[in-house]
Amino acid sequence: MERDGLRGEVETALRRSPVVALLGMRQVGKSSLARDILARRRGPTHFFDLEDDRQLARLREPMAALDPLRGLVVLDEVQRLPDVFRSLRVLADRPGKPARFLVLGSASGDLLHQTAESLAGRIAYVRMGGFTVTEVGAERLETRWVRGGLPRSFLARGDDESCSWRRDYVTTLLERDLPQLGVRMPAATMRRFWSMLAHWHGQVWNGSQFGSAFGLSHTAVRRYLDVFCDAMLAEQLQPWHENLSKRQVRSPKVYLTDSGVLHSLLQVRNRDELLGNPRVGASWEGFLLQQVRDHLGALPEECFFWATHSGVELDLLVVRGKRRLGFEFKHTSQPAPTKSMRVAIDDLKLDRLVVVHAGADTFALGDGIEAVAAQRLLADVAPL
Repeated sequence: MERDGLRGEVETALRRSPVVALLGMRQVGKSSLARDILARRRGPTHFFDLEDDRQLARLREPMAALDPLRGLVVLDEVQRLPDVFRSLRVLADRPGKPARFLVLGSASGDLLHQTAESLAGRIAYVRMGGFTVTEVGAERLETRWVRGGLPRSFLARGDDESCSWRRDYVTTLLERDLPQLGVRMPAATMRRFWSMLAHWHGQVWNGSQFGSAFGLSHTAVRRYLDVFCDAMLAEQLQPWHENLSKRQVRSPKVYLTDSGVLHSLLQVRNRDELLGNPRVGASWEGFLLQQVRDHLGALPEECFFWATHSGVELDLLVVRGKRRLGFEFKHTSQPAPTKSMRVAIDDLKLDRLVVVHAGADTFALGDGIEAVAAQRLLADVAPL
């Protein structure tokens, strides 16, 4: 499947910066996108897969290996060779910029830390997620929700094949990839942690409560959560708070990044099982929250949730400049306005509040509140 928007974003970044980091979870399609960019490129190109020990060995002396190269150089799974960033700084500063470097990584925390120290002012970042509804089409929204956005899962010939692939994916991450990120924990224990995290999907993080259920201290479970966020398997949505006469929640919400992986960990195999699962509402919320952010073009630092200790809550608040957009996600075909929505509009001074629902129609719910069908999201909600 063509990913023209992402390809254009990467190519624009390469024209602007000598080094571009393409970040995304495992098997999201980074290598395929990079090879597509290479195939369309005029002039010399080079591709190094650092999961191949032979190619990794070629780059043990990065300066000697990379200095003669010209054109576009791709380094895949670059977190396996952290020493390369010091060399990239020197190579990026050469007169005339004889080479541009596209580095692909599956561990955002380490990469961001290393590049911030070594390549400040020389690197641009592009984040890559699974297939979006924009890419697959609104008519395949439910398939995208159930199977997730990882290419091999979404493009599988049937739900059984998709489910089997995701089970193998989870096992590979637990037994190989997470240990490479420094996780010193048995795979069975880490699977239990990940499964508990799936049941926590869409909830406000409470380290003490989670740690008590898992039998560990809140600091220990926080470290494990950071590992999953670093591997881009989970993410945290930060709370919005301002000077209001209300006690506001100040802990983040936690979501698994891919809805298909979430369903695999919840032992959900298909749409029918998902609709009967008690976590269906949380799954719908997390899935559409991602789609709205991608469609709007909202940056992570522009996205929040809002909640008070009295129970008022807004699933997604997007703040850009003086604009404030609010979103609620309801897995129902007949959404209704609530007191919580009206309080959010008044207290947060929202320009618009959109309730994204599972029905077929878009209609007004009241002053400043609009119900938008999920399948009409792309048409009825304009990007920022």
